[in-house]
Amino acid sequence: MPADFALTNLTNHFLIAMPGLQDAMFSRSVVYVCEHSERGALGLVINKPCDIDMKRLFEKVELPLLRSDLLGDPVFLGGPVQTERGFVLHEATFSDKDKPSDPVYASTMVIPGGLEMTTSRDVLEALSTGAGPRKVLVSLGYASWGEGQLESELGENSWLTVAASSSVIFDTPVSQRYDKALMLLGLELWMLSPDAGHA
Repeated sequence: MPADFALTNLTNHFLIAMPGLQDAMFSRSVVYVCEHSERGALGLVINKPCDIDMKRLFEKVELPLLRSDLLGDPVFLGGPVQTERGFVLHEATFSDKDKPSDPVYASTMVIPGGLEMTTSRDVLEALSTGAGPRKVLVSLGYASWGEGQLESELGENSWLTVAASSSVIFDTPVSQRYDKALMLLGLELWMLSPDAGHA
């Protein structure tokens, strides 16, 4: 597998659930892949809001939220792992224009392709003061796959893959994200058979 892994690295891609994928968490889901290596993959579901919004989340962590543009935004169920932890997907933010490789926040994964995913409280503190990254998606939990697991699911036609688009994540209404992700492939839902097979 390592020899041809470079051809299938899905970091900064969307996984789009095929109609046959019936798992409650992943049915009709779009997953943004933050990391994919020989060891496995990690991603965030970007189109499954949970039952709290940003205002309520900030109340729970005892921070004000002075960003009026975020008050009514949903918090997402990012996946079934560590659902009590927050994961903030956001546009890249740099502390020093001369060294764009240094993230601003304490615990940030820089995703090749331009986005970052932060798990430390300091990003929430920045947002609470009215600062922080302009475009954010906050999720509770994440999705993960062990070594070879995602490749196996791809082989079973569980997912379609396409290079990610930040406009689908940040600028598209939640209810339209699945369809918009499919459109990146030139597809619409009616074109997909729920009984995908191998030719």
